[in-house]
Amino acid sequence: MWQYHKNGIFARDLMLIYNKSKQENMITVTDKAKETAVRMMQEEGHDGYFIRVGVEGGGCSGLMYQLTFDNQMNEDDKEFEHNGVKIVMNKKSVLYLAGTTLDYSGGLNGKGFVFANPNASRTCGCGESFSL
Repeated sequence: MWQYHKNGIFARDLMLIYNKSKQENMITVTDKAKETAVRMMQEEGHDGYFIRVGVEGGGCSGLMYQLTFDNQMNEDDKEFEHNGVKIVMNKKSVLYLAGTTLDYSGGLNGKGFVFANPNASRTCGCGESFSL
């Protein structure tokens, strides 16, 4: 019997996601996201910083994406690199973000970083929260 996880997914699903993350890029960073992140860090004087992404409970769909610039590693952090961009996240977030593409949109619906998460079964209208 599989154990039910507190966020509404089964432990076997978490293992499938984790194993998938080992086989492909943890997070793919588009050229537009890279250009924007590098420019923003330079403008804010954050030389030597990396992008920290994560997931926390909240939002209209149950889980919310987090994105900040940081220069401090934590004990439970995992480090990845794609397209010359260093990405750091805590171990819990690895399970939710395996295979995600980080992009940047400056379109009519607003400006900001966008997560294209293949693990999300439902997202809210603004794209800032999701559920599995």
